[in-house]
Amino acid sequence: QVQLVESGGGLVQPGGSLRLSCAASGTIRSVYDMSWYRQTPGNQRELVARITADGDTNYADSVKGRFTISRDNTRKTVYLQMNGLKPEDTAVYYCSARIVLMSSSRGTYWGQGTQVTVSS
Repeated sequence: QVQLVESGGGLVQPGGSLRLSCAASGTIRSVYDMSWYRQTPGNQRELVARITADGDTNYADSVKGRFTISRDNTRKTVYLQMNGLKPEDTAVYYCSARIVLMSSSRGTYWGQGTQVTVSS
């Protein structure tokens, strides 16, 4: 069994910052790619940032230069530092991870989502 627990969402003014966290737990052998997605009503879920087990990253064009994804492998945790927030960043943010369990079962797992609202 795998659980991803997110935290750090909230209300912030334009230009402000937030730091999201997502920790994986369970009978885990390995955690590969970890990602952040976001979704607003009526829109498809959008990939925001991804980080591989080796630390390689990629970002959506809309957040490049403002957001930074990182991970702590000892804690099985991924972070998203969001700076210079804009109203269009308002969304529910979801973390996702590709995980191999101790049983060698593989899958992609999702967190419950955390609301980020950017408004003056």
